[in-house]
Amino acid sequence: MKTYVREQLSKVIENLAQQRVIPAGLEPRFKVEHTKDTSHGDLATNLAMVLSKPAGCNPRLLAEKIIALLPRQGAIKKVALAGPGFINFFLDENWLAQQVKKALASERLGVPLVAKPQQVVIDYSSPNLAKEMHVGHLRSTIIGDAVARTLEFLGHQVIRQNHVGDWGTQFGMLLALMEQDRAAGREISMNLADLENFYRSAKQQFDESFAFAQRARQLVVDLQAGDIGCLQLWREFLDISLSHCQKIYDRLGVGLNRTHVHGESAYNDDLPRIIAELDDAGLLTEDQGARCVFLDEFKGQDGKPLPMIVQKQDGGYLYATTDLAALRYRQNQLKAERILYFVDVRQSHHFKQLFAVARRAGFLHANTQVEHMGFGTVMGDDGKPFKTRSGGVAKLSELIDEAEKRAGALVAEKNPQMTATELAEIGRVAGIASIKYADLSKNRSSDYTFSFDQMISFEGDTGPYMLYAYTRVASIFRKADIDANHLEGEVLLQEDIERELANLQIKFAEVLSQVADRGTPHLLCAYLFELATTFSSFYKNCPVLNATTAELRNSRLQLCLLTARILKQGLALLGIGTLERM
Repeated sequence: MKTYVREQLSKVIENLAQQRVIPAGLEPRFKVEHTKDTSHGDLATNLAMVLSKPAGCNPRLLAEKIIALLPRQGAIKKVALAGPGFINFFLDENWLAQQVKKALASERLGVPLVAKPQQVVIDYSSPNLAKEMHVGHLRSTIIGDAVARTLEFLGHQVIRQNHVGDWGTQFGMLLALMEQDRAAGREISMNLADLENFYRSAKQQFDESFAFAQRARQLVVDLQAGDIGCLQLWREFLDISLSHCQKIYDRLGVGLNRTHVHGESAYNDDLPRIIAELDDAGLLTEDQGARCVFLDEFKGQDGKPLPMIVQKQDGGYLYATTDLAALRYRQNQLKAERILYFVDVRQSHHFKQLFAVARRAGFLHANTQVEHMGFGTVMGDDGKPFKTRSGGVAKLSELIDEAEKRAGALVAEKNPQMTATELAEIGRVAGIASIKYADLSKNRSSDYTFSFDQMISFEGDTGPYMLYAYTRVASIFRKADIDANHLEGEVLLQEDIERELANLQIKFAEVLSQVADRGTPHLLCAYLFELATTFSSFYKNCPVLNATTAELRNSRLQLCLLTARILKQGLALLGIGTLERM
């Protein structure tokens, strides 16, 4: 709806320019927003105040001219002047009802495909394969996945890239321990069943045994030189490690698999070329033996330029070098038009430097969008990064186990008649929904506190509440034995709450567009929660099955059906499954 109003106002701007009320060619940055109080209209714009200075006219007088130029038919029922020059728009009920009908008749719920689809590369999850996935990987994984799903739904071509940490010096000590276990006749895959303990054991021997440390360092050299035996051990380790990750992805319902893995090792052979091309572009400077890129726009507190180190004094490469190679690959091989990185917000400086250097070196085309979608930290009740009770990093698998267990217990308490099989399935879905929705409903750039008690509840803005909201609507059709596919008749918006619900329903496309543009799934969560709570008020105040007439009953059933379909589709875009019964 915002798009429609903006289109009408753009025509008015052209008309004002033709009348020489404003200068020709003016492209004002004005807003069209939903009003907080619908009694003042459905939408409002500040266009008159934005244009008042270039027009040399009082905002209220200019607003009156704008109103006079707006069409008197179609979606807008009434236009009114408010305050110092705001223009309020009231939607026509008949038009609104028609949009509800159109959304119901559409498999896409009235959400259009984008006019110009893009090739979008999304970098997310990116665990370090030397350890098991922990709570620190949760945000990147589920936020990136929700945005990927939304972009795909809107018609963009999405390429997922799981840039796993599968290279580097830590692998020397891991391979040394694998080699040692094999020589002793121990089963490697069994020892790797718990990656955390395996890594801890390797690190302990590396710190305590000179011979082990020497062997580990030699294996790093052999690995980088392409030694066949070393590579075989390394691949075995990767297979076991990636299977751990895949189990987590499958349990979380995340759309990542082995085909999306393109780790640090994939760029190893390209790193010397990256250095050479930076040198050819005149960007390299040697500083204390290291090779660096200095850009004037990045300075420290002392005013001196900050380096991006791309090659160490000993000839080794850094994350920055690999990230530059990945950017160039995504631009040239994957033909990216937009590249999104879902990485901790604390890496903001790194990505600003990375993007600037890549553009200066010609690794990125001028029109390619590249964005760091930073996110905050998962915190504990103590205000520090979330840990287990013993003080260790919380494994993601254990958090999922605990969420499913707690959700199952909560459902069992409310439904003692359910079978163990039913409770297990509901607990699984509700547990995952609890974890994911608690995270996704927060602004990704903010830290948030991880609390099972808050997230696993049927009250408030939680995953279980959203699942219950959907099942509540679905139960209307099941209990009354109504075929939702054969509802007929007009949509009648007689009550204010009916109109409010319909108005929310047609905002779905607008919200998805915002999520895709900004990489902010919390906007979709907020919308779905508002839709669910508005439906609750509608259901309380407007009898559906006991409506006074058959026409009104069918109309309200259609509003119920569209609510259910939007909730189900919206949750699916967040990567959250639904239940028909709870």
